[in-house]
Amino acid sequence: MTTEQRSQAPVYSLFWILRRERNGDDSAVGVTGGDLAEVLTSNVDVHLRGAYSLAGLRPDADAIFWLISPDLDALQDTWTGMKRTTLGRQLLPVNVYLGMSGPSQYVADHVPAFTRGATPCKYLSVYPFVKTHEWYLLPYEERQRLMREHGELGREYPSILTNTISSYGLGDQEFVVAIEGDDPHEILRMMRQLRSAEVRKYTVYDTPIYLGRRKVLDEVIAELT
Repeated sequence: MTTEQRSQAPVYSLFWILRRERNGDDSAVGVTGGDLAEVLTSNVDVHLRGAYSLAGLRPDADAIFWLISPDLDALQDTWTGMKRTTLGRQLLPVNVYLGMSGPSQYVADHVPAFTRGATPCKYLSVYPFVKTHEWYLLPYEERQRLMREHGELGREYPSILTNTISSYGLGDQEFVVAIEGDDPHEILRMMRQLRSAEVRKYTVYDTPIYLGRRKVLDEVIAELT
């Protein structure tokens, strides 16, 4: 699946936040990652945008795999295939965030960066997002004004890629937000500034936040073995 194909229509975006359960002597069971890498890259309908290491950055998770596909069944089949591998059977989901890409209902030209073919950055910060009931009772024009203000603050950080992915009915959250950047300090500065936007008062929750470092898939798998 090419970048151009992914940008033509809404696609599913799936984040597996995983930890490895280590039981006994790994050398005795021959834990390797070759089969897992093949499963994650062999389905032509599934694109692995990034494999991310969380080593030392979270106490409860080891890695994130970010997958994109127009076919939800293909994503589910990839999970099933992963769990059939020796290493995959030892990977437990800490969280799973599922959503679908598409343009913002408030700012027409605001679409997830990955659908524009943007190159993945070194770091990924991903988290769930839910708004208050009061937000949906505001007139559309007021919601649009607040979101435009929010967007203008974000545009002050052009090196940061934003991916806001709708998740209504697909998970506990209403959105999945994936922020990409090469400098964690820039991510911090942008997120701190966005706290001052008026729309912030309509947030119910936007945690837990998982920060991962993008690496070659084999390197992330090697950390898990």
